[in-house]
Amino acid sequence: MRPECLNPVFAETDSLDGVGPKLRKPLEKLGLNRLRDLAYHLPDRFVQRRAVGNLDEASVGEQIVIALTPTEHRSTSGRGPYRVLAQDAAGNICALTYFGRASYTAKKQLPVGEMRWVAGRLDQYGQMLQIVHPDHVAEESSAMLGQLCEPVYALSEGLTQPRIAALVQQALGRLPKLPEWIEPGLLAKMQWPVWRDALLLAHKAEHPAARDRLAYDELLANSLALMLVRDANRSRKGTPLTGDNSLRAKLDLPFPLTGAQQRSIREIEGDLAQGAPMLRLLQGDVGAGKTVVALEAMLLAVEAGAQAAMLAPTEILARQHYQTLRGLAAPTGVNIALLTGRDKGKARESILMGLMDGSIDIVVGTHAIFQESVSYRNLALVVIDEQHRFGVGQRLMLTQKGKRTPHCLAMTATPIPRTLTLAQYGEMDVSRLDEMPPGRQPIDTRVIAVDRLADVAAGVERHIASGQQAYWVCPMVRDSETEDLAAAEARFTSLKARFGDAVVLVHGQLKPEIKDAAMERFASGDARVLVATTVIEVGVDVPNATLMVIEQAERFGLAQLHQLRGRVGRGSEKSVCLLLRGEHLSETARQRLGLMRETQDGFRLAEEDLKLRGGGELLGTRQSGDTPFNVANLEQIQRLLPLAHDDARLLVERDGGLSSPRGEAARILLYLFERDWGVQLLRGG
Repeated sequence: MRPECLNPVFAETDSLDGVGPKLRKPLEKLGLNRLRDLAYHLPDRFVQRRAVGNLDEASVGEQIVIALTPTEHRSTSGRGPYRVLAQDAAGNICALTYFGRASYTAKKQLPVGEMRWVAGRLDQYGQMLQIVHPDHVAEESSAMLGQLCEPVYALSEGLTQPRIAALVQQALGRLPKLPEWIEPGLLAKMQWPVWRDALLLAHKAEHPAARDRLAYDELLANSLALMLVRDANRSRKGTPLTGDNSLRAKLDLPFPLTGAQQRSIREIEGDLAQGAPMLRLLQGDVGAGKTVVALEAMLLAVEAGAQAAMLAPTEILARQHYQTLRGLAAPTGVNIALLTGRDKGKARESILMGLMDGSIDIVVGTHAIFQESVSYRNLALVVIDEQHRFGVGQRLMLTQKGKRTPHCLAMTATPIPRTLTLAQYGEMDVSRLDEMPPGRQPIDTRVIAVDRLADVAAGVERHIASGQQAYWVCPMVRDSETEDLAAAEARFTSLKARFGDAVVLVHGQLKPEIKDAAMERFASGDARVLVATTVIEVGVDVPNATLMVIEQAERFGLAQLHQLRGRVGRGSEKSVCLLLRGEHLSETARQRLGLMRETQDGFRLAEEDLKLRGGGELLGTRQSGDTPFNVANLEQIQRLLPLAHDDARLLVERDGGLSSPRGEAARILLYLFERDWGVQLLRGG
């Protein structure tokens, strides 16, 4: 149960003054449902203003606070601006300009002849100095003290800066004092404030020490929770598995295993032979042969008299794995079944019986394979594909299915920089497939200006006329009025006009059955061109598709571009990836596209992406494989995570049950950052 001292922190936002159903909606859009969320809704930046005695002391473009006396109100007919002329102490004239309904506010706030303190950005319109839509107007100078350094928050429609700032201040006012969970020596060395003060300071001004303290809290909570998972896993009883090679020896693979595959298989064999359940991450670049490594592990389990299960995030991926595994494992004679949410009636019952009586050796499927109604005779190994789609909570769920805790092998085709592997998979041992199987041809990657779109379309026409297939990827699903985006729907319409029914469309907003039907038409070769958003970035395998067109490639992160490019080059034919770029490229976008042409090493691209993004979001992965952090930015993760990791390890080694005073405080931290699945693993947690 959550500690009582945190109850005020987790109170709903409608417990605040002024929050009713109307205001809750825009708050919910920002994920601000509780006081905790508001307290951690840290400012994006601060507006620094200078108090000036008169306009001569200020520069155009500067944020200022100044005393002005309105002399005249001027309205214009139609939709023109409403101007209030005002003068400073030296007699200089400035226009306070309002548009739309804001004129009502101006009439109220700025009576002629009465001095007011005004905060805003000083601009020039023709010869006239002006402040457009002043940020603040006050009768007393004391009311402006807080506006010299003002936080700027992320907003959603229906919220204003003053409203969100007032709600944040209300939330901060209700925060309790909490016991300290950071090691005292580190706190003193870093000169960090205590938790509550750090939050207050982070909303008041640029305060690097306060921001670092809050980021460290989040990193420590994550590291500690993952350590507890790891510890709990090691204390559980697994089933030691040793195979006799009778099935694996029968495999007739199309190419010899790479050194990296052999090394990873040895590491997995070593783990499976232990009494404690394996918890290993297999990181492989696109096309590095993870499926073969997983098959070797599953066959070892079957040789040892047990069953294995492979979990995929989507039905399309599950079907694909099923086909691939059946093809590769055919010489061994093992019984492989597919189970998805779509299976009904007798077919489903037959699979459930086979899993219960042990006649099915390996099952591949979606979450359906872990529903309550599914029982196994002896499940000893679970393989999770595209690990980043499943949270730690879901990983823990899987451990309930075997008589003993099954071994777990997680796989991801999203190369992650070494720094961040610790953040996302700190509880796992890691194997890396950093070599490509022999015979895979490099993909010819070219960057092409969007004004050559007609040439590209003609190239696609020649390509499909030769019997091959192509992908065409667009960044957005619906046209935005504010940005000229190439929407998948518009591109689909234009290509369909040219190629007819040979074109299919797939995007995230389609119903699953429509999406699956389109994918199946493309996979079978019935459709020749697949127009899609990034829903195809993971795992779709169509060897006959040898052309990838990515429109507005500069909008994608490096990791995403690399994943998308990895959809082609899966057969024996030469493959091409065309990156269509817009006219105006930022320096970062230029470097990104240059790197795509230069290398096909996903691990190198991941590291370079990290450098290019600096403090930005991780790996363009708001779409794929989120960083688990909301407070810590990338620079803080790289600098503070090793510290947090070591501190968490020390704490678990010295006080595994978190029962000391600092351990009790650490429990509060886990609940505060909703990593309480870590606490659940403690006896009596």
